[in-house]
Amino acid sequence: MVALSGWQPHHFVPRLQRDSDHAGCKLDRKSTSGACQFLGDKLVSWSSRKQNCVSLSTAEAEYVAAACCCSQVLWMKTQLADFGYTMQRIPIYCDSKSAIQITTNPIQHSRMKHIDIRYHFIKDHVEKGNVELYFVESDYELADLFTKPFDEKRHFFLLSKLGMLDLPA
Repeated sequence: MVALSGWQPHHFVPRLQRDSDHAGCKLDRKSTSGACQFLGDKLVSWSSRKQNCVSLSTAEAEYVAAACCCSQVLWMKTQLADFGYTMQRIPIYCDSKSAIQITTNPIQHSRMKHIDIRYHFIKDHVEKGNVELYFVESDYELADLFTKPFDEKRHFFLLSKLGMLDLPA
């Protein structure tokens, strides 16, 4: 067991916030996924990546973003288990109720059958109880910073909530 001075196990609760724009790239209409991963209240990882598929709806783009982030949070869960910190369901916060519904619906509807099977990875882990998706209002979706432009006030608000600094050029 690793002893970290001043840290308690409740400080090691990972959580992930993720977001997506829909068809944000004007050239190929692919969406951008953004994610920020926390360990307790500390930001430990963030990403902004163009999705490798074209999504037919906002819900689909959000679902793909959630699926891509699921593996990252499961990796962190495994790493923490190696240090003796085990946890059940890792929370993933999402501002799309439709995407959350897709992950929890055991029936595969015909309108979702075109989604590549690799993105259903998250459904499997929701069913196993490894991750759980929670709704967060868009105003509190910190991963927005990695998917779309904002005015200066919103930009600095998100930076401060993430614990990031804006360094002068």
